Amino acid sequence: MTPTTSAPLPLGVAVLAALVGGWLMDLGFPDLGWWPLTIVGTAVVLWALRGRSIGGALLIGAISGFAYYGTLIEWLTVYLGVVPWLALTLAQVFFTALGGVLITLAWRWVPRAWPGTAGRLVLTPAVVAAAWTIREAVASVFPFGGFAWGRLAHSQAEGPLAHWAAWVGFSGLTFLLAWFSAALVAVAVEREVGMLRRGIAVAGASAALLAWPAVPIATTGTLSVAAVQGDSNAGLFADYERGEILQDHYDATRTLFDRGLELDVVVWPENASDLDPLRSEYAASVLDLVSDRLDAPLVVGTITATETKGVEETFNSVLLWEAGEGPLDQYDKKHPVPFAEYLPAREFFYPLAPDLFDLVPRDYTFGTRDTVVSIDGVIAGISICYDIVDDDLLAEQLDAGAQILLAPTNNADFGVSDQSVQQLAIARLRAVESGRTLVNASTVGASAIILPDGSTLDSLPLFEPGTMVQEVPLSDTVTPAHALGRTLEWGVILFGLAAIVLGGLLAPRRRA
Repeated sequence: MTPTTSAPLPLGVAVLAALVGGWLMDLGFPDLGWWPLTIVGTAVVLWALRGRSIGGALLIGAISGFAYYGTLIEWLTVYLGVVPWLALTLAQVFFTALGGVLITLAWRWVPRAWPGTAGRLVLTPAVVAAAWTIREAVASVFPFGGFAWGRLAHSQAEGPLAHWAAWVGFSGLTFLLAWFSAALVAVAVEREVGMLRRGIAVAGASAALLAWPAVPIATTGTLSVAAVQGDSNAGLFADYERGEILQDHYDATRTLFDRGLELDVVVWPENASDLDPLRSEYAASVLDLVSDRLDAPLVVGTITATETKGVEETFNSVLLWEAGEGPLDQYDKKHPVPFAEYLPAREFFYPLAPDLFDLVPRDYTFGTRDTVVSIDGVIAGISICYDIVDDDLLAEQLDAGAQILLAPTNNADFGVSDQSVQQLAIARLRAVESGRTLVNASTVGASAIILPDGSTLDSLPLFEPGTMVQEVPLSDTVTPAHALGRTLEWGVILFGLAAIVLGGLLAPRRRA
């Protein structure tokens, strides 16, 4: 059969394209946040992978992955230096290299197996997008719980495609973005399609994505929330006096005392009380004072410990505290961060870099409590910092009846970098995906209250103490994304693998 597409890029050009594509992908994320560049960068990477050998695909996948993740998570070097940044980047490069092979096979086999116009311009891009989604899905959960940061979907938090998160979830949005990017490549290399038809095809696909309506979200009531940012030196690796972080958040909160506010809840960030109020009478008295003066329960992050059979377990916790009652409820972080909050396989990894891993002297225990607290009958889902990237934890909160999402976090370890605004972008998409108001309360920022449509109701400047006081909507709407759960993700995975395998079996026959 006579080829109907242009030749693949020469390997040298493809290597350069992989570098540029990975860099462009990062520019779509905050702080710059030029969301179309992530789509363009993805298309460039996919173009570079078209027509490659297996070795070439591994090379292009690795280079694009290094360019992308190396720039995206540069913030990891702020306090920890180059070694952790390089290790995490290379871990992701492993997956992008393997993913590059899968994408190359999709480019190679699918259009040969189904050589018609629909096969080349619709099916092939869909299978390429499925291959991208497979790589992303695996890397998001494996190993040690995975690294779900920097999914394609996250780049669209402040763009016009964010509303798709409520329809199809994060993996579904990634698939749509990759499909569109692959379709751009397929149309661009197609010889039988004229320039006018190319333009019409691209414009039509763009209009379809942009014009699709948002999921309607019904309001079931409101909650009066005060969220506090203490601007405290609260990093895991920071040097501070005991009680200093608690004092900073108390000082920021007491500006609310004489304002006559009628609040339903006050939200403090992760680690806002560096003294455990379950063991420190002083810390308990401060929380009592805050709750009493504001006549509202306090959601506060702290480090708790319990002893079981002579073994002390440490938890990154959030307490629901009320004056005179103490802790009414508690959530213990279910997804501690590997190599930061605990060291997996300590006996293996510690000898490799003892000076570095001395920064992780204790291992936080994985929490087993439920992911919600009840605030006078209002169910609030709790995500502590990195919890926000975990799809399953969000599903747990919504399944438990969460009407609002609270995301206390501590971003002090990352200084003036893109980390906190990248995390806020993920939180913004979680609000859209779930159809819930989300309160992102950070020790140093970025702190914001996000409405279910993804818009910002209130926010605070970075590295300044302050408070946000708002009446926020509650909802119990079940979005299609939540109703589907991981069904769509598994469907995309099975579709992609089946199409590639079947294409591999049919392609030689069709070519002959």
